[in-house]
Amino acid sequence: MVIVTKDTTSRVQSEPKRVRALYLMSLAQPQVTCSRKWYALAKRMLDLVTATLLLLLLAPFMLAIAILIKVTSSGPAILLQERVGRGGKIFAFYKFRSMYDNPDRSADIKFAREYINGKHLATTTWNGVFKPANDKRVTPVGRFLRKTSLDELPQLFNVVKGDMSLVGPRPSMPYEVDVYKPWHFRRLEVLPGITGLAQIKGRSSLTFRDIVKIDIEYIGQRSLMLDLKVLFKTMPVVLSGHGAR
Repeated sequence: MVIVTKDTTSRVQSEPKRVRALYLMSLAQPQVTCSRKWYALAKRMLDLVTATLLLLLLAPFMLAIAILIKVTSSGPAILLQERVGRGGKIFAFYKFRSMYDNPDRSADIKFAREYINGKHLATTTWNGVFKPANDKRVTPVGRFLRKTSLDELPQLFNVVKGDMSLVGPRPSMPYEVDVYKPWHFRRLEVLPGITGLAQIKGRSSLTFRDIVKIDIEYIGQRSLMLDLKVLFKTMPVVLSGHGAR
């Protein structure tokens, strides 16, 4: 039984843009202070301990989700997508499959690029959420997983591996980074997160410009207390389904 497969549809020739991102970031590298080093160590310990405990506690539940996905639609239960992490590094991103197997991704690419470029009329959907409405490619189980954010649970493995953090900017696809404006690249200064400041302030109901501004706000103010505050406020947002589709 195939549980995991790699989704290569996110791959785009983005090496030049990743080099550009690293170049832009190198122009204004923040000074690493002693307090920042302690924060980085404490954040990593929080990530590792919390993600490991959650994986152990949720393992039966995650197995049940994987089985439900497998028995209700053909294809793997977990997808490995390419995402852009800190410093422009490409990493394998885990998530539960929410679409029918091998969907056409061309619409996703067009939609994401319009959204990043601020073409709101092209991306505004029902209830002010900037995601495609009534997407026929999404399975009934997948629709529930997306609404409840349960499709994000496998990213706990990314946190354990060190590719992601519990809190940080959400990681973009390579084809999304390809159309970043210069100031957008600041999002790549830190590890991406499962949740973040933008997620508790509106999620997909925000414009991309607003998301980046909030991400930059987080990067400038990040601390262990802020991370704990974001984690504490994430659960009510997830349960309410606000800004999700």
